[in-house]
Amino acid sequence: SIAAYVEATGVPNLLPPIVLDVSQGWESWGGTQPATLDLLVSINMMHIAELRCTEGLFKGAGVLLKPGGVLFTYG
Repeated sequence: SIAAYVEATGVPNLLPPIVLDVSQGWESWGGTQPATLDLLVSINMMHIAELRCTEGLFKGAGVLLKPGGVLFTYG
């Protein structure tokens, strides 16, 4: 739905969403480089996934977010 919204609105400054497996290292997260993300969003994952997934999310966020970047979690 994110890709469809971006396409429908024609917003020029958004990259397409990246599907990733947080149980894998951040190096496999779509080629994202360290300290390049302003925002990382995780919705409805932590309460249903194994603990290693939540740990992987926080580890990856710690590497990939820019200083002052935000990890937003919900659910």
